[in-house]
Amino acid sequence: MHEWLNSWFPYVMKKPEQFLQSIQETLIMTLWAGSLMFVFGLVLGIILTITREKGILENRVVYQVLDKVINLFRSIPFVILIAVLMNLTKWVMGTRIGVKGVIVPLVFGSAPFFARQVESALCGVDGGLVEAAKAMGVGPVGIIFRVYLREGTAALARGTTITVISLIGLTAMSGYVGAGGLGDYAITYGYNYNRMDIVWASVIAIVIIVTVVQAIGALIARRSTH
Repeated sequence: MHEWLNSWFPYVMKKPEQFLQSIQETLIMTLWAGSLMFVFGLVLGIILTITREKGILENRVVYQVLDKVINLFRSIPFVILIAVLMNLTKWVMGTRIGVKGVIVPLVFGSAPFFARQVESALCGVDGGLVEAAKAMGVGPVGIIFRVYLREGTAALARGTTITVISLIGLTAMSGYVGAGGLGDYAITYGYNYNRMDIVWASVIAIVIIVTVVQAIGALIARRSTH
């Protein structure tokens, strides 16, 4: 096995610890940013759902303001977003570089997208269930947790999967702030030196990570469908 790896991935096997570190950095960025993205995106998506027209807490001003802010951040290319948020990143994380230096831009880049996924998932919940809950005297908080989130779990799982996979793609640009990761490893040590085995190893690692994420998301969605 070792000889096979040396023949197919010679430059990777010269410094395997570098490859393993890049995988670790990608996973750390995905887990940290993904966790924060899920929390903020879920809250924003819920607010969009309940304040929209005919929502349980309809509020046109709140909806329009939040809608425009989310559209604004979704329209900014991620590389530019990193530069725009440098000062905020320094204030929040204490640094502009490394894995910590990319967490804030990753959250800002993915949370608005996930908020739309949440809004779409929750708006797909049968309106009859919401009306039935209202008729039984269930309050807004109860409707959110007992109707929207419970009935929309499968759609939320699919939306989360899509967003996390997109987030993994964003981590590939993390090299701009020296955060490392598989994207930076592939370009810096592979493409720039024409060491294509490094590029292919990075691609294979990302495909495996994405496949695992997709499998977990599909399993949750399947078990949540009722």
